[in-house]
Amino acid sequence: MSDSRTPGPAAVPPAAPAAPPAIARLQAEGALFSLLVESVRDYAIFALDADGYIRTWNAGAQRFKGYQAHEIIGRHFSTFYPPEDVAADKPGWELRVATAEGRVEDQGWRVRKDGTRFWANVVITALRDATGELVGFAKVTRDLTERRAAEMQALEDARRVAAAEAANRAKSEFLAAMSHELRTPLNAIGGYAELLAMELRGPLTETQRSDLDRIQASQRHLLRIINDLLNYSRIEAGQLTYELAPMSLATSIAAVMEMARPLAQLKGLTLASDVTGDLPVLADRTKVEQVVLNLLSNAIKFTPTGGRVAVHGAMVGDHARVSVTDTGPGVPEDQRQAVFEPFVQLGRTLTTGTEGTGLGLAISRDLARAMGGELSVDAGPDGRGACFTLLLPAAVLAVAARDA
Repeated sequence: MSDSRTPGPAAVPPAAPAAPPAIARLQAEGALFSLLVESVRDYAIFALDADGYIRTWNAGAQRFKGYQAHEIIGRHFSTFYPPEDVAADKPGWELRVATAEGRVEDQGWRVRKDGTRFWANVVITALRDATGELVGFAKVTRDLTERRAAEMQALEDARRVAAAEAANRAKSEFLAAMSHELRTPLNAIGGYAELLAMELRGPLTETQRSDLDRIQASQRHLLRIINDLLNYSRIEAGQLTYELAPMSLATSIAAVMEMARPLAQLKGLTLASDVTGDLPVLADRTKVEQVVLNLLSNAIKFTPTGGRVAVHGAMVGDHARVSVTDTGPGVPEDQRQAVFEPFVQLGRTLTTGTEGTGLGLAISRDLARAMGGELSVDAGPDGRGACFTLLLPAAVLAVAARDA
C-alpha cells in the first residue's frame, strides 16, 4: 500500500554557530597582518625556523634579494652573506645573540641572487611560543646602500676639505717663513746700496751710479713681491687685524695721489682727481691706502705713455665709491673675475710684459671685503681702458648699524 501523503520539504541542516566576536576579530587581524607583511616592498620581512632555514618570503625580500619564494624557501639564510662573513660564522653568531638576548641588529654587506652586494640594516628577533620555547626568528632587512653611499661621500668631502685646509695652512706658513727669510737680506742690500748712493764709501762714476740705480730698482721690486707674499699669507691664515674707525677717504686718496704722482710723471701720464668733500667711511686707514695705492700703481703700470689715470669719488647710498680709471688696454670681460684670483695675471699683463706676482688685486679685494666693502672692475666710461671701483661703508650709517 502506497503512501499517498504529499512529501514535505527537505530537511535543512542547522547553520554552524557564529564564531565569537573576539575570535572573528583575531582571524580578520591575522589575515590583515599577513597581507601587510606579504605586500611590503620597502623591507624584506621573512621568517626562519630555529636552525636558520627560511620559511616565509615577502615582496620586499624578493625585490631586495632577487629570489622568488619557491627559489629560496627551505634554504639557509646564510645564503645572503658574503663568503668572508660565512667563513667567520657571522650568521650563526647573529642567531646565538638573538636567542640569548631576544634580538640582534647589524649592518653590513649582503649578497643578491645575481651576486651583487648591497648595504643592509638587519634586525633578527627570536620567536617563542606560549611555553617560551624557541620556534624560529623574524628577520627584517632594509637596503641602505644609497644612504651609505651618501654618508661615505660626505665623509670623503669632509676629508678633502680638511686636507685642503691643512694644505692652505702649510702654504701660508711656508709663504710667511719664506717672506721673513728673504726680507732680511733684501733689506741689507737696500741699506748698503743706500750707503753707496750717498757716496759714503767714495765718489761714484756715472756708470757705477747707473748700475747702482738698477740694483736699487731690483731690490725695491723684489721687496714689493716679498711684501705681497707676506700680506697674502697673513690674510690666508687670518692673522691680519683691522682697526676700523671713522676716517676721511678723501684725505687718504690725496695722500696716495702724492705718492703715485712721481711715477706717473716719470711715465709721462696725466694723473687727475675730482674727489671733493670728506667721503666719511668706517675703515682701517692703513689698509685703505694700501688698496688705493695698489689700484693707482696698476693703472700707471698698464697705461701707455701719454695716457691718463683719473680718480673719482662720491657717496652712493650707504657706501663711498672710489673709481680709478685709465686709458690702458683694459681687462677683457671674461677675465674680470680672474684678475682677482691669487697668482693670476691675465689680459693686461700679457700684452704689456710687466712683472709682478699677481697678488696685488687679490690682496686688495680681500682687504676691501674684510672692511665690509667690495672691489670690482669694469670697462672705462667710454668703453676704453679699465675702471676699478672700491666700495666702503659710510661712517655714520656703519657706526649706527654696529651700535644697534
